[in-house]
Amino acid sequence: MLRGNGLHFARQGHTILRDVSVMLQPGGFTAVIGPNGAGKSTLLHLLSGALMPGEGVVTLDGRSLGRWSPADLARRRAVLPQSLELSFPFRALEVVLMGRSAHSGSSSRVRDLDIAAAALEEVDAGRLAERVYTTLSGGERQRVQLARVMAQIWPEPSDDLTRYLLLDEPTNNLDLTHQHRLLDFARRMSDRRIGVLAVLHDPNLAALYADRMVLLVDGQVQAEGPVDMVLTEDQIEKAFDIRVTIQRHPNRGRPQLVPL
Repeated sequence: MLRGNGLHFARQGHTILRDVSVMLQPGGFTAVIGPNGAGKSTLLHLLSGALMPGEGVVTLDGRSLGRWSPADLARRRAVLPQSLELSFPFRALEVVLMGRSAHSGSSSRVRDLDIAAAALEEVDAGRLAERVYTTLSGGERQRVQLARVMAQIWPEPSDDLTRYLLLDEPTNNLDLTHQHRLLDFARRMSDRRIGVLAVLHDPNLAALYADRMVLLVDGQVQAEGPVDMVLTEDQIEKAFDIRVTIQRHPNRGRPQLVPL
């Protein structure tokens, strides 16, 4: 389990998160939603270990992140940031192979190539393997980067280690089709017992794929739990200052909000 307990974080005297506690189970898909400036990305960075909390602790399988070696942590937890600049003319396949660096010495070149190719296929980017990364569109780059982080924590049939995938606004720069394909992919990864946490701006999109939601408002958890418990008219109006009604998706039965 990946758990943050009593997390506080401030920057330049400004409090961003106050007493936030969340947990991510293996095989679960949690969406973090909330208004702009609520602290969603900061929470993800704390859970990943990229930031250190001023108070509180983040643990992975009961051990604080600081007690994990960088290589061991990288093999168990991968992060897709909002943006990642890369100016070198690498092929897409080479970018994905960067995700296998944490497995140096324990994985063969052939195995790494197989995983990188499989990860590209999983995100509908197999045809991009030989393309130069810097010539790709924003959406294509996003899919290649998702393949890279998946290659980093690719499940091995020979172990039962828990793994976690943290996605910071992963649908940015993606068209409607690939937004759904990406989140469907994340859903399938959770079916393989990878714990997935995604920061998402669109509550309706989140509700279609996540098991649980965390609703952050002004640096605090306003609601956390199953999607039906969090995505309610009262909660959304309170968080976003907009009146909505909740309807059911005609095929999936998931809650969907409609502004009034």
